[in-house]
Amino acid sequence: EEKEGVTLILLSTEREGFYAAAACRRQLEDALRAQGWLAELAAAVRGGAGYGPSRPGAPELRHFLYKPLEGPEEMQQLPQFTSPELEEPYTSEEEQHRLFDLYHYLHSRVHSPHRPLRLLYHVAEKETLLAWVTSKFELYSCFSPLVTKAGAIAVLTKLLRWLKKEEDWLFIRYPAPFTA
Repeated sequence: EEKEGVTLILLSTEREGFYAAAACRRQLEDALRAQGWLAELAAAVRGGAGYGPSRPGAPELRHFLYKPLEGPEEMQQLPQFTSPELEEPYTSEEEQHRLFDLYHYLHSRVHSPHRPLRLLYHVAEKETLLAWVTSKFELYSCFSPLVTKAGAIAVLTKLLRWLKKEEDWLFIRYPAPFTA
């Protein structure tokens, strides 16, 4: 609802699906409002429910992108990732694109069909990046340009402990079943 700051988008492949979607939206809105959850969602949107890269207790870390690859079966049906809010020096759109282009480069290298890698340490012009892929997770990370490989791995080990501790907050581990 616009005044609440919360938006729900319902899509249908059926030409006449609008009326069913509109009825569904009204039911969902009524249920959320009755439980007080609509106000909580709006507060989370206004307050920013995210976190900064220093929250895991690793100030050397500028940014990361983490995707768990194992967990409850229900979680595997709902691929998820977590990433902190972008902070300096990635506040401009140009710098954000540059960072995600670097992550894309790392991803293409570690998932190369010719020579897949488990760990990739890459020193770029303005930062150092490390990609780490295991059977349990994929992690792409960004540090200042002077971080060593050993230093980056030590920080990421600390980050992985934090992610494990906070996984119930960061991920939907047991999604609620939806029925039609």
